[in-house]
Amino acid sequence: MSLPSDDPLREALAWLTLYQELGVEEIAARKSPSGAWEEGASRALAHLRHEEIGDCSRCGLCSGRNRLVFGAGSPTARLFFVGEGPGAEEDRRGEPFVGKAGQLLDRIITAMGLSREDVYIGNIVKCRPPGNRAPLPEEAATCLPFLIKQIEIVRPEVIVTLGRTALEGLLGQPVRSITRARGQWFRFQGIQAIPTFHPAYLLRNPEQKRPVWEDMKVVMEVLGLSSQ
Repeated sequence: MSLPSDDPLREALAWLTLYQELGVEEIAARKSPSGAWEEGASRALAHLRHEEIGDCSRCGLCSGRNRLVFGAGSPTARLFFVGEGPGAEEDRRGEPFVGKAGQLLDRIITAMGLSREDVYIGNIVKCRPPGNRAPLPEEAATCLPFLIKQIEIVRPEVIVTLGRTALEGLLGQPVRSITRARGQWFRFQGIQAIPTFHPAYLLRNPEQKRPVWEDMKVVMEVLGLSSQ
């Protein structure tokens, strides 16, 4: 397989394909990604958004959305948060986690010594389900391949799934209790992943913030971030 060097987007996608063909599951930690890789990953995400997803009408969620919510953050983030789907504010603005739950997630990220610009945030589905219900299995199955491509492009070292729907999406199977699953590591395509409670759940159950922070401290340890 030849690796083109004249187009950063094609080069990034070619490297991703090569890694998959070789069966490479893990890449050494990239605390300071090269400018070329960051540009290539950014272009690959843009290509995914505009050329592959486009004005998506692959499932019924498209009929009720105002804006498709693709994802946001660093294209070479070491930490990737996966949520369920857009809410009303996200649907209005076209950005993930910008409502009250998102503001709480921002505070958690800041407490980790990071910012939204340092991490990447995506969802199982990219259009708001009616009434903020959980995505139906067929809706999640339709949209999940695009999230997987985002993860493949960003190549994070750690994935944090927020809530049961996000965990079920990456596991590919039902989860009986997020309370029991929370904090238990698993691997997604060779990447370390850990489930925790969704920020929206914490707004209703503030006493569960402490367990979430314990999960985040473990993530910080894995990433080599200092804990205050």
